Amino acid sequence: MTRRIRRAFYLAICLFLIVFAGFVAFAFKVERQTLQLDQKADGMIVLTGGADRIPDAIELFSKGHASRMLITGVNPGITRAEIGRFNPKYRELIDCCVDLGYEALNTSGNAREARRWAQQNAIQQSLIVVTSNYHMPRALAELQDALPGLALIPYPVVSVKMRDSSWWQSPQAMRLMSSEYIKYVLVSGRIIAKKLWSQTKAAFD
Repeated sequence: MTRRIRRAFYLAICLFLIVFAGFVAFAFKVERQTLQLDQKADGMIVLTGGADRIPDAIELFSKGHASRMLITGVNPGITRAEIGRFNPKYRELIDCCVDLGYEALNTSGNAREARRWAQQNAIQQSLIVVTSNYHMPRALAELQDALPGLALIPYPVVSVKMRDSSWWQSPQAMRLMSSEYIKYVLVSGRIIAKKLWSQTKAAFD
């Protein structure tokens, strides 16, 4: 009995170290992401949620990196005209070339909405993805699952909560990063399980 308890204890320590190492690697990868972008794509998508995501995406869009943009997960009370009022410099560009998606309630919903929009606009090769830096890994995982044929080009917006210091120096940033890491692991696990199930089912069909 004592031997079993000891083994369980050692196993728990190993699992903790694996999870902790994964979290640290995830956090440093997020922090090292850059905002430099010199590529063009067929389209651009911005996932709502962070205060700076839409303004940064519109400014990037105005530089000609894509010909059409989708803002996904928009509050039903927000209109294109209202976004134009908050970004008056780009009002004409918003009116002509920016689409709003109202159906998505979470990141997986964003991915489904992006897939429909890409199909409707014949976007078949590449897509620029704009979201907060801490949210980018999970967003890319969901989008890659929904749009396997597209090359995804990340444009991570640095969150206000993470601008002034590194993630380990701010309790708020650490909580945010920890929460996002857990969500990312769960999403990755779901996607892997779905692929394994599809492969297994195909093998028996």
